[in-house]
Amino acid sequence: MTDTARIEKDIEAARARLEGTVNELAYRAQPQVIAQRQAQSLKLKLNEATHTPEGDLRVERIGAVVAAAVALVVVAGLIRRRRHR
Repeated sequence: MTDTARIEKDIEAARARLEGTVNELAYRAQPQVIAQRQAQSLKLKLNEATHTPEGDLRVERIGAVVAAAVALVVVAGLIRRRRHR
């Protein structure tokens, strides 16, 4: 194979790699794909926060979140009640 043929082959291979890279970047930049990645990341974080590495529920964390939510609802109800008097 001549040097020119080898260079042309190298250029064609580089073009193919570049095309693949551009296509992958275009795919990753799509809003639906970004939203899917974000949702998946959120699910994983929620699972890590509510489960031990063995898969058991972290009752103390879940209980704390539920208690905070109940307290927030009670405070919001009290504020609403005060405003309507």
